Amino acid sequence: MRKVKVQKIKKLFLSGVILGVLAGILFTVLIANTVISKKEAQYKKENSSLTEKTEALSLQVSKVNATSDNAAVLGGNDDGWSLALVNESHPLDISYVPAELVEIESERSVDARVAEPLQQMLADGAAAGLSMYVTSAYRDYEYQRTVFNATMNDWINQGYKPLDAYDETKKSVAVPGTSEHATGLAVDIISSEYEALDDRQGDTDEQKWLMEHCWEYGFILRYPQDKAAITGIIYEPWHYRYVGKEAAKEIYEQDLTLEEYLQQ
Repeated sequence: MRKVKVQKIKKLFLSGVILGVLAGILFTVLIANTVISKKEAQYKKENSSLTEKTEALSLQVSKVNATSDNAAVLGGNDDGWSLALVNESHPLDISYVPAELVEIESERSVDARVAEPLQQMLADGAAAGLSMYVTSAYRDYEYQRTVFNATMNDWINQGYKPLDAYDETKKSVAVPGTSEHATGLAVDIISSEYEALDDRQGDTDEQKWLMEHCWEYGFILRYPQDKAAITGIIYEPWHYRYVGKEAAKEIYEQDLTLEEYLQQ
């Protein structure tokens, strides 16, 4: 009888030891999992922060490149090609031609990389009951010179002296070599109901829709009101420029010009 009790005690002791070991193992596993989870969370947080810093740094590099070597940026496929700045202070090499042009309307072509979002924007506008079309797109250096000279002659015919006519012309027509149209990323879009290129173009339903939605397709109104001192060009409610969806969203939400955005 005593032996039986001793055996029971041994079994209970052994069971207790085993349960204790299992409990210890379970506790250790739980602690380990907790530590690992915390480490994973910390790693994810650090990795996310590092990713954000890398993306921010990459964006800053793209902004610097956009203003320092616009032809090289435009001709490449690296991030930032759509941000290339072309204006009076940052002329474009007159020999630059987009690697591939796509005709979107008769005699109206754009850089192939922006054709799809442009066509989608126009299609969505039409689906909303609007009627608009691209009146001007890619222009090479010679074509831009023709447009500039013709406009300048109009001012001269109105009695302006050549130098004054030149100054008036460049307020609305980019000097050859400084026009965004040469990039293949810019288009002039006008309403079928009102085709004049003046401020009233901005009052049409088509332009109101474009100004509100163009950023969704990666475009911006390039020369907005009250920004001529920054862009060098007067208000043009028909001139849209592709900059990519991320940049377009920020520019739209912060009411910036491309120049201001690149200086941030």
